[in-house]
Amino acid sequence: MYKIAVIPGDGIGKEVMEATLHVLEASDVEFDYRFAEAGDEYAEKSGVALPPETIDTVKGSQACLFGAAGESAADVIVRMRQELDLYVNLRPVKSYPGTKCVFDNLDFVIVRENTEGLYIGREEYTEEGATALRVITKRASERICRFAFEYAKKTGRGKVTAVHKANVLKKTDGLFKDIFYKVAQDYPGMELDDRYVDATAMFFITKPQMFDVIVTTNLFGDILSDEGAGLVGGLGLIPSANIGESQGLFEPVHGSAPRHAGKGTANPSAMMLSAVMMLDYLDEYEEARRLENAIVNVLSESKVVTPDLGGKSTTMEMAAEVRAKYEKGNI
Repeated sequence: MYKIAVIPGDGIGKEVMEATLHVLEASDVEFDYRFAEAGDEYAEKSGVALPPETIDTVKGSQACLFGAAGESAADVIVRMRQELDLYVNLRPVKSYPGTKCVFDNLDFVIVRENTEGLYIGREEYTEEGATALRVITKRASERICRFAFEYAKKTGRGKVTAVHKANVLKKTDGLFKDIFYKVAQDYPGMELDDRYVDATAMFFITKPQMFDVIVTTNLFGDILSDEGAGLVGGLGLIPSANIGESQGLFEPVHGSAPRHAGKGTANPSAMMLSAVMMLDYLDEYEEARRLENAIVNVLSESKVVTPDLGGKSTTMEMAAEVRAKYEKGNI
């Protein structure tokens, strides 16, 4: 039985979490859920967006499912990434049938460094305006590049691309690029290349099939992964994993979406696919494929899906349909 921290958070995070836990009730894998609080709503009643006991709950669990945080996202998810040293942000960009894909044959992964860059939050006002500090270290660059190569090797992918802006950010991104090629020497059979981030953004639109595994710095990875979401039907279909040496936190990319909260029509796919990533992280590969296949079957049929997918079903109706197909996977 796996100990799983569950943080529903704010807005539609609660709704898609309820839907996902409903589906996981049909799993052959047993979970011991430990519920914890974080986000805007908790901050309103307690004055703190992320209490120490929530961090302790995550530390004492083998994995964490996280719904969404609203305006307090920087105080919640960014802080958890740093405090738990969740240095990898893994975001797949994958086409699924029955969705509004720009391209229907995409399957690549963005490996984003998660702990430094501009997101360290060292900003200050000056007489002229404001400044922000961008930190790129040898240690963080090496371990994120090594994770990217190991991930490609483990999952049978054959190419790793480093994305940077070393022609302008000569010292910070120059360091990142140099370390990428240094780490690559330990993986002689792997195809590799590097590209500027602006050119990569263009290639996402013109020929995204050229990518397999992308490794990049924090801000660039954040921006590119949202662009990638636009290629395969929107944020409602994009899961993510935050992975460290001993912890894994899994969340949808879409955020709390307060305008859609309380309507019961939020698309639960990204949260469910985040649970698929959690199962992979726990080495429950067969169960992960069974759950993913159930989700794909529902998307492909397009009969019991939420309005953003062209249907008329509620969040929980779609969850019930996924669960039904998930249970049939036992036969």
